[in-house]
Amino acid sequence: MVVVGETKARVLIIGGGFGGLETAKALADVPVSVTLVDRNNHHLFQPLLYQVASAGLSPADIAIPIRAVLSGQENVRVLMGEVTDVDLDQGEARFEDGGVLGFDYLVVAAGAQTNYFGNDHWGQHTVSLKTVEDAIEMRRRVLSAFEKAERETDQARRRRLLTFVVIGAGPTGVELAGAMAELSTRVLAGDYRNLSPDDCRVLLIEMADRVLTSMAPSLSESAQKDLEKLGVEVRLGQAVKSIEDSRVILPNEIIPTETVLWTAGVAPVGLAAKLGTPLKRGRLEVGSDCALPHHPRAFAVGDIALQMGEDGKPLPGVSPVAMQQGRYVASVIEGDLAGRKRAPFEFRDKGAMATIGRSRAVAEIGRLRFSGFFAWFLWLAVHLFYLVGFKNRVSVLLNWIWQYVVYRRGARLITKAWSRPAVPVTEDEAGRALHN
Repeated sequence: MVVVGETKARVLIIGGGFGGLETAKALADVPVSVTLVDRNNHHLFQPLLYQVASAGLSPADIAIPIRAVLSGQENVRVLMGEVTDVDLDQGEARFEDGGVLGFDYLVVAAGAQTNYFGNDHWGQHTVSLKTVEDAIEMRRRVLSAFEKAERETDQARRRRLLTFVVIGAGPTGVELAGAMAELSTRVLAGDYRNLSPDDCRVLLIEMADRVLTSMAPSLSESAQKDLEKLGVEVRLGQAVKSIEDSRVILPNEIIPTETVLWTAGVAPVGLAAKLGTPLKRGRLEVGSDCALPHHPRAFAVGDIALQMGEDGKPLPGVSPVAMQQGRYVASVIEGDLAGRKRAPFEFRDKGAMATIGRSRAVAEIGRLRFSGFFAWFLWLAVHLFYLVGFKNRVSVLLNWIWQYVVYRRGARLITKAWSRPAVPVTEDEAGRALHN
């Protein structure tokens, strides 16, 4: 699948997340031939993935086909597939099906996967939140727990079924814990005749001494108070010792539970280790121009990249960083073709925010700090603005308005993996098959 006779520089982008998509869009008017490859056919708005997991939104509300986003861009083609190996010296990427694609410039924006910090066996007893499939599985487990508890007569097992443990108190963990508390005590419990809100427990476990450690301490305190008002039990300074079947073990506590939701850490995808460049902290270390060492035409952006900020600390693995890096790399490629010298990447921090249920949020924009309803309104506006696709914005806004007014969740479907039913084979058909 190597392109022969191509007159324009060939840019290969691996990953259709925030970084990869922004790179492709920013190359719209650059005289290059762009190929964007992703294992999925859709771009996922990950910041709202927790709302799918808590039955607030459907997957289609936060995902859009990549081809639809780039359909009007003539210099881009989209391929669905998985790149398993890259030869930077030869300028070739290899696919899982054996195909090979040549490139002149490479942008690795393959994202991250769940990190259990050396305890991968914990994955057997938890569900993480990185993909649409993860969110649907999380929703299935939570809703199924209520269905089982409704007909459970053993009080201890019912208590265990209705205890939901969220591990990791970053933005995703805080938002998920708040949404789970509202879903459990204000939405679902009222629909079941044998259950009451007092039967439900939501625990948020964090090994640090406060939630939302990337924000100011005052906002961490505000977020914790809001969580506790919702009924979330916050456990700080608690490093998980073990996660086993039906229980989470902390240094001084054993929590019986059948639903453990993991939001504690991320790690780059396996492709990072196959690029022939050293990894630092498990990520691809890049220079001030987002390029890999000794490979000025190969870039890494987003969660898979490790780039230092002006303060000497790694840039955070959040969507604004990935998007700005993507646009920057596109400008570097355009500058290379025009013979311009590369200027270093500068991250413009536009702030951070997290929502804690209905009408509660915290936001930090420069030196300004907000909490409460105003921060929640800012959170709504920012997420609607960055949500890709007009239809998605309208659908999400209408869902949020409906939920705010009536305290209901519309996407409460329990789905199972579909398999084709077996078709009975008659004895005559079996005989003919053997003879053929």
